[in-house]
Amino acid sequence: MRHGTQHADVVTAELDTALRGGPFHVALRAAIAARGLPLQRVQHHLSRYGVKVGVTSLSYWQQGARRPQRPESLRAVRALEEILQLPDESLIRLLAKADERSDPTGPAGRSYRSLVEASGVLERLLAELESPVDGGLHTIGHHERVHIGAHRELLGRESHHIVRAHKDGVDRYVAIHHGDPGCAPERMAVRALENCRTGRVRRHHDTGVFVAELLFDTRLRAGDTFLFRYGFEDGTAGASSEYVRGFSFAGGQYALQVRFAEQALPIRCHQFTQHSAAAPRSGRQELTLSGRHRSVHLVEPRVRSGIVGIGWDWD
Repeated sequence: MRHGTQHADVVTAELDTALRGGPFHVALRAAIAARGLPLQRVQHHLSRYGVKVGVTSLSYWQQGARRPQRPESLRAVRALEEILQLPDESLIRLLAKADERSDPTGPAGRSYRSLVEASGVLERLLAELESPVDGGLHTIGHHERVHIGAHRELLGRESHHIVRAHKDGVDRYVAIHHGDPGCAPERMAVRALENCRTGRVRRHHDTGVFVAELLFDTRLRAGDTFLFRYGFEDGTAGASSEYVRGFSFAGGQYALQVRFAEQALPIRCHQFTQHSAAAPRSGRQELTLSGRHRSVHLVEPRVRSGIVGIGWDWD
């Protein structure tokens, strides 16, 4: 009996040490061991939170062979904190610390750490708006136009969106804008341009996240398509060097166009892809800036989960 007590004390001490100093996979392994849960049971508990993660992925996470990266995986990590009775943000913080030790591959101020933090904020803001992860809509086509101002700032963007409902009763879409580092969400605005009107909005200053509810004047039935346009006015941060768009789900066509003010033209532009925020960039292709229209663009005929973007260099 005493031997069992000593073993439990050792396991608890190992967990405390791992939660303080990490790394993430050691802390996760120690937490699972401390609760005495086989991975199949952990997976079952996650499914009750509406999160789907395979046993193989959980095994890789606790071995350090892979790191949670996608939004769904980060939701799983937050659920694991509750399932394993850990302090709030304890595992998420260790993921962020891991990024500080690695060579950053994301844009300045948009490191894996900042995206992890923003994902938590976004999850809370969406919960306030009672919005599920996909909102009951699948994207068929999305044409996004980004405007860079005379002071090299992200002046704003406009979206032309075509969606299809996959359940009955959908009557809104929640749009998300993530400003550049140093932005002021409280000074941003959302514009409902066609076939929608603005509902509730939520902002978070520290992460630059701004979410807005766009209300349709109809309730869609499963299979119905809908077309709407909206935009965000920004212009609150310093010089911008790229625009990225993340996709949690595979879907339809996506086109991104970036247009520059005549007084502020970059010396070169390129497009890129990333499997996730923590992955290295790939698929780099140089883009030629059109003279008259001062713009570059990319087209993804069928998007995959991950990140696509356009970057540019100033003189």
